[in-house]
Amino acid sequence: MGNKKKSESGFLVQGSILAIASIISRIIGLLYRVPLTAIIGNNGNSYYSCAYEIYSMLLLISSYSLPMAVSKLVSARVAKGDFKNAFKVFKGAFLFAVCSGIVAMLIVFFGAEMITRLMKTPLSIFALKVLAPTLVVMAVLGVMRGFFQGLGTMMPSAVSQIIEQIINAIVSVWAAYLLADYGNKVGAVLGNGEDYAAAYGAAGGTLGTALGAVFALLFSIFVFATYVPVFKNRMNNSRTKKNESYGSIMRILIMTIVPVLLSTTIYNISSVIDQGIYKNVALLQGSTNRQMDELWGIFSGKYKVLINVPISIASAMAASCVPSLAAAYAKKDAKLVRSRINSSIRFIMVIAFPCAVGIGVLASPIMQLLFGDGGKEIELMLRIGAVSIVFYSLSTLTNALLQGVNRMQAPVKNALIALVLHIIVLLVCMYGLNLGIYSVVIANAFFALFMCTLNRRSLKRYTRYRQEVGKTFIVPAISSAIMGVAVFFAYDALHKLIHSNAISTVVCIALGGVVYIVCLFLFKGFSEEELINFPKGATLVRIFKKLHLLR
Repeated sequence: MGNKKKSESGFLVQGSILAIASIISRIIGLLYRVPLTAIIGNNGNSYYSCAYEIYSMLLLISSYSLPMAVSKLVSARVAKGDFKNAFKVFKGAFLFAVCSGIVAMLIVFFGAEMITRLMKTPLSIFALKVLAPTLVVMAVLGVMRGFFQGLGTMMPSAVSQIIEQIINAIVSVWAAYLLADYGNKVGAVLGNGEDYAAAYGAAGGTLGTALGAVFALLFSIFVFATYVPVFKNRMNNSRTKKNESYGSIMRILIMTIVPVLLSTTIYNISSVIDQGIYKNVALLQGSTNRQMDELWGIFSGKYKVLINVPISIASAMAASCVPSLAAAYAKKDAKLVRSRINSSIRFIMVIAFPCAVGIGVLASPIMQLLFGDGGKEIELMLRIGAVSIVFYSLSTLTNALLQGVNRMQAPVKNALIALVLHIIVLLVCMYGLNLGIYSVVIANAFFALFMCTLNRRSLKRYTRYRQEVGKTFIVPAISSAIMGVAVFFAYDALHKLIHSNAISTVVCIALGGVVYIVCLFLFKGFSEEELINFPKGATLVRIFKKLHLLR
C-alpha cells in the first residue's frame, strides 16, 4: 500500500514538473506576443498563425505522435527491466524521426506557395518557408523527450521547453522588428508597404520558433550524452528475455504511432479547417481581405494564445500520464490504472475551472493589461470561449489516458465524430446565424465538448472507470463561481478607487486565487490523504492546517 502511495505521489510530481514548465513556457509565449503584435499588428498575426497552423499540421503528421509513442513503448519495457530493447525503441524512433522530418520539410518548403494560396493568405509564404527546417529539428527533439519521459523523468523535457521558449521569445521580437522594417522597404517598391511589413515581420516571428527548437535540441543532446554511460550500465544488467529485432520494433512503433497520429491529426486539424471555412465564407458574405485578416489575427494572436496557457497544463499532464499508465497497464494492475486516471482528471479540473471563470470575468481587463486592447471583439470571444478551457483540458487528457491503456482506436473514432459535428456547428453559426468570427469560437468549444463526452464513455467501457463527480467537477465549479463573483465586484470597486487597470487586474487575480483555494477546502474538495500525494503535499498540509482549512 505504501509503495502505491509513493508511486502515486511520484506520478503527480512528474506531471507537475512538466505542467509547471508548460505554464512557464506559455506565459513566456504570451508575454512575447505582446511586443510581437505591436510590431506586426493583427494582420501580421493572421500571417503568422496561418504559417504556424500549416507547420503544426505537418508536424502532427510527421512527428508529433513520436514523444507519446516512444515514452509509452520505452516505459513498458523499462517496467520489466528490459533496457536493451528500450534503447532499440529509441534508435528506431530516431531513424523514423529523421526520415519523416525531412519529407515534411520538403513538402512545406516547396509547396508553401500553393498551400498559402489555398488558405487565402498568400503573404504567409515567407513565414512558412522559415518554419520548414524546424520540422526535422522538432521530430528528433520529440524522440529525445519521449525517451526521457519513458524513463520516468520529465526534467529534461521541462527544461528544454523553457529554453526553447526563451530563445523563441528573444529571437522572435528581434527578428520581427528587423524584418518588418525590411518588408516595409520592399512594400514601398511594390506599392503595398503595410502588408509586406506584416508578412516579413511574421517571418521574423517564425525564425524565433526555429532557433528555439535548435537550442532545445542541443540541450537535450547534452543531457542524453551525459546519461548514456548510466544507461549502458543498466543495459548490461538488463533482464532481457528476448532480443527484439529492429524490424519488429519499427512495426510496433508504427502501429503505435498511426492511431496516435490519426487522433491528434483529426483533433488538431479543426483549426486549419476553421481558418479555411471562415475565410472563404467571410469573403462570400462581403468581408474584405483586410477585415478578415484583422479579425482572424485577433482570434489567433490574442484569444487562442491566452486560453492555451491553462490548456497547456492538460497537455503536460497528458504527456506525463501516458508512460505511468502504460507501466501500470503492462503489469495488469487495474486498480492502479483507475487510480491514476482519477488523480489526473481531478488535478486538471481543479485548475481548469478557475482559469475558465477568471478569464471569462476579467476578459477585458486582461486584454487591456497585455495588449492594450480591451475591445468588444476580443472581450466577447473570451466570454464565449472561456468554457472551452474546461472542455479542451479534459478532452486532451482523456485522449492520452485512452492511448495509455492501449485503446488507440478510440480517440481516432471519437475525434472523427467530433470533427464532423464541429463542422456542422461552424457552418450553422456562419451561414444560418451569421455570427462571423464568433462562429469559430463557438464551434471550437463544441468540438472539445463532443470529444470529452465521447472519451468519457470510452474510458468507462475499456477500464470500468467510474467518474467521481462531486469533488472532481461540482466542488471546483461552485468554488470557481464564488471566486468569479468576488473578482467581478472587487475589480469594479478597485478600478473606481485607484483608476489603474494593471494594479486592479493583478490584485484581483491574486484575490481570486485565495478565494478559490479557501472555497475548495471549505467544500471539502480535498482530504488530507489526497493532498499529501501532490507535489510538496506534506508542506501544503501543514500550511492549510495552520490556516484551519484542514482538520
